[in-house]
Amino acid sequence: MSKILSTQMSGLFQRIIQSEEDAIEETARLLAQASVGQGKVYFACFDGLEAIQTNALDGIEKFANLEKWSEDTVITDVDRVCIFTPSVENSKAIELANMLYDKFIPFSVVSSEPPSEKNLLSDLAYTYVSMKIRGGILPHPTNLGERVVIPYLMAGLFVYEAIKLNYDEMLSDDDLD
Repeated sequence: MSKILSTQMSGLFQRIIQSEEDAIEETARLLAQASVGQGKVYFACFDGLEAIQTNALDGIEKFANLEKWSEDTVITDVDRVCIFTPSVENSKAIELANMLYDKFIPFSVVSSEPPSEKNLLSDLAYTYVSMKIRGGILPHPTNLGERVVIPYLMAGLFVYEAIKLNYDEMLSDDDLD
């Protein structure tokens, strides 16, 4: 079963990069705007994706210019926000997106679903990255027809690392100018 999991995760990561590479780069560019200006970067993470913010703030390779986000954080027009949520139906993520949109603060969203007319977050966000997760990636060992292992956090961390690579490169290029 471990080999199947490895194969499925590898396939998921490939799908993300193949279809979302431009959106990932645009997201990094959006976040870099705050870092080359007077702003701060915030990650608003929901429903189990809070580990992304923890990793970005406290991990070995910290995300430059990232500040801890909470519902009480005052965000200004020079700041940039990346919302990470497993579902575009998350009411807190939608509330934050609406607030940012109404204040003309550009932000990005990383979520499972593809962009669509029904996806309000993809419509409001300046950039949108889909994690390409439609459900469980492995067949249940005993319940035929059921699928297990929904890797929201692993896909979110993968997208985060891809954004960070581009972001760090942009900031290092800016230092050379």
